[in-house]
Amino acid sequence: MSALDETDSRILRTLQREGRISNLALADRVGLSPSACLRRMANLEKSGVIRGYRAVLSPEKTGVGFVAYVTVGLSAHTKTAQEAFERAIARAPEVRECHNITGNVEYLLRIEAADLAAYKHFHTEVLGTLPQVNAITSYVVMGSPKDDRA
Repeated sequence: MSALDETDSRILRTLQREGRISNLALADRVGLSPSACLRRMANLEKSGVIRGYRAVLSPEKTGVGFVAYVTVGLSAHTKTAQEAFERAIARAPEVRECHNITGNVEYLLRIEAADLAAYKHFHTEVLGTLPQVNAITSYVVMGSPKDDRA
């Protein structure tokens, strides 16, 4: 797909805020006919710009009372160590995001748990037992004044 134009950008911004907006309302909001809007959305989906749609859940109503960002340093800087770590993390439901980053550590994780005790269990019994892990630093989220993740 070629570069996004301003109309595509307006469609994407609106969908990020209101993923369930009807095509008719979206078309009106971005100044297109409903058929042209539907065609553009189909092109954005087909080209992979729009990768999917998802529900944004209430942490309180789903039992998540504790969120932390965790940096993880590996003991070996090899492809094998990274792949083994990533496989283990993929199996951990507490890990909601895993990013391979640059800097002094290899990974940044977003962890969601019921409470501090549940996080401690994950930290000690899951993350802390992985042989590839050399360093763990936790940053507890005290509030999120802005969170645009969908």
